[in-house]
Amino acid sequence: MNPLGIDPNLISWHLGDFHLQVRWYSVMYITGYIVGSYLLGRLAARKFLPLSKVAIDQYVINLIIGMIIGARVTYCFIYDFPALVKNPFSLFEVWKGGLSFHGAVIGMVLATWKISKKFHVPFFVISDSMALAGTPGLLFGRIGNFINGELFGRVTDVSWGVIFPEGGPLPRHPSMLYEGVMEGIVLSLVLWFLLKKVKYYGYIGAAFLAGYGFFRFIVEFFREPDPQMGYVLFDFFTTGQILCFLMLIPAFIVYRLANHYKIKIPYTPNS
Repeated sequence: MNPLGIDPNLISWHLGDFHLQVRWYSVMYITGYIVGSYLLGRLAARKFLPLSKVAIDQYVINLIIGMIIGARVTYCFIYDFPALVKNPFSLFEVWKGGLSFHGAVIGMVLATWKISKKFHVPFFVISDSMALAGTPGLLFGRIGNFINGELFGRVTDVSWGVIFPEGGPLPRHPSMLYEGVMEGIVLSLVLWFLLKKVKYYGYIGAAFLAGYGFFRFIVEFFREPDPQMGYVLFDFFTTGQILCFLMLIPAFIVYRLANHYKIKIPYTPNS
């Protein structure tokens, strides 16, 4: 059970040796991709994304594959390398958990590059669309983390502190919900607001990288560090914070490239 008494398993059915299990976490991810697919369709209808429905479906499938591979590989190499050395096959044990969002971004960027080449659409056109459509899904993912009772925050005495079964007897910050609000709601609102203001592709993608890095960096001060990593810089900053700070580098590069290429958005967002 999670802190609210919700079973992480939406469905758990036994029939002899057969065991069917559907977790809320999976449902949240699926919901995120359904919402993302819908928003991609809306962006296509408004001429922001020049892809057909078939192409968008292919893109979403590639995003899912890229996300899983990128998230798992990055987690194993950065957050759990000793275990990987001890058992290289642990790389494929996705069901045991262990995914890195920064790695997921890398995987989705590669998927975007592949689709941009296949359909001859500029990379920034698709990557901006991915940022707009995919960011709301971060909220659902963090709700899934909360239901699982994982990625909880540091011990606190605030009135909304939560006692997590795996976090000991003391109340902790529900930091995954902080992330869900800041990354999934606030950042989404910022990006969709920018859509009404920018004239060229690339700026929204740069804003996503910088915005996510900023919000996640702040929330990491409330989140319990990964037990196998702890604090890795000055006994104060976590691995996640270092990766978030490094996100400013590609954000700046994307911004500069967007300024250089100036691929004009071919429509008025409010029309």
